[in-house]
This record gives sequence, C-alpha cells and structure tokens, in this order.
Amino acid sequence: MLSEQVHAELREAIMRGHHAPGDPLKPQDLAKERGVSLAVVREALVRLAGEGLADRLPNRGFAVPAFSDRRWQEIAEARRAVEPVMLRMSVARGDVDWEARVRAAHHRLSRTPVYVEGEGEFYSAAWAEAHRAFHRTLLEGCGNAVLLETFDRMWTASELARRWSAQRDPGRDGIREHRLLEEAALARDADAAAEVLDRHLTLTAEALADEG
Repeated sequence: MLSEQVHAELREAIMRGHHAPGDPLKPQDLAKERGVSLAVVREALVRLAGEGLADRLPNRGFAVPAFSDRRWQEIAEARRAVEPVMLRMSVARGDVDWEARVRAAHHRLSRTPVYVEGEGEFYSAAWAEAHRAFHRTLLEGCGNAVLLETFDRMWTASELARRWSAQRDPGRDGIREHRLLEEAALARDADAAAEVLDRHLTLTAEALADEG
C-alpha cells in the first residue's frame, strides 16, 4: 500500500535526522519529492502525529517535534511510573520460557553493532530493533496485554528522544546498563531490577534536559 510505504520513508527520515527538530513537514513538498498525491502524504503525516513523531499544527500543517518540547520529559516520567511496575510483575510471574527469551534477546542486543558505517551518527536500525525487543521481552513476563500495549505506544513516542540522547551522550555505558537489567531480572531480584530500569530510563531524560 502506497501510504504504508510513504509512512515508512518519512518515519525513517525523521529518525535519521534528515528533518531536524522543529523543521516543518510540508505536505505539498513531500508529495512532490515522492511523486505521490497530497492525500497519501497527509495520511502518512497523520499516522506519524499519532505515534508522537510529528506535530500537527493548526492551520500550519505538520512539523518535527521541537527538541525542547515538554512532552519528552512527560513521556520519560510516564515510563518510569509504568515500566518498573511491569518489570516487577514479570519477575514474579515469568516462567522458564520467559527467562530463555530474555537471555536470547539480551544476547542479540549485545552482539548487534550500535553504530554501522553508512547509517550516520544515530543508532543502527538493527540495534534499535534489538533494543526494543530486549526491553519488551523483559516486560512480557507480566502477562498483561493492556500494559504491554501501553508500553508499545510509549516506546514509539519516545524513539526520537532516545536517538537524540544517543547523539548527545556518546559516553553512556548502555552495554553495562542492559547487562545489569538482565542479571537482576533473571536473579528474580525485583527491587534491583526496578531500580536499574528506573535509572536506565532516567538517563535519557537527563541528557535531553541538560541539552535543552
């Protein structure tokens, strides 16, 4: 479907920094660049706005979310309120299959290059997906579909914040943070796991706040 293709292209362009924070996303220009109708581009932009990857501006079209927008801190606050609770539930409820999936997801993440030549200064697409899969797998043990749907929405909405934070905090030891998360979860230490996750989520918000 053409709208799906345009949505994927625009999403990747925003993620890769081809459109800077605050830049306008003009439907007419984007449609001309891609040789598609205005309706197709507008449909894609509306989807991006619903995902938190674009702002819909009254009478002014669309724009990439501004870097200083308060939303990123609010998303981080929401994640810190929800995800450690989910992780505690996973530690309590997760079975042996969950443990195996967590180990496999962490192994994949630890073996995936964070940066790849040709993909610029941002996280590689493969690493970004491995990162998402590891965090979601950790929380899947909670067994609550509604909470997992909430996680999915917040993850997508915070993707830009993570990309921007990665660009601004090259010295962050993400490998250690993820290893500590895996170890605490599989040791069934709910307090330690929740504490590590809270700190992990806080670092991105702090990096963005400092830069802003």
